[in-house]
Amino acid sequence: MERGLDGHSPAVYVHTGDCHMAGKRSRPASREQTLQALADGVDACTHCRPDRELRFLE
Repeated sequence: MERGLDGHSPAVYVHTGDCHMAGKRSRPASREQTLQALADGVDACTHCRPDRELRFLE
């Protein structure tokens, strides 16, 4: 998950582990954490589409 500009803010994007768009503020997250973030409204990266990888349905 990619955090805000200070690196400690709530997640702003969810990426897959091999996404080329994940920046230096990205940190690993479990499947459960990722699904919860998506459910809470954190945007999925439009390049790697982790929501599709995890079969997350809104």
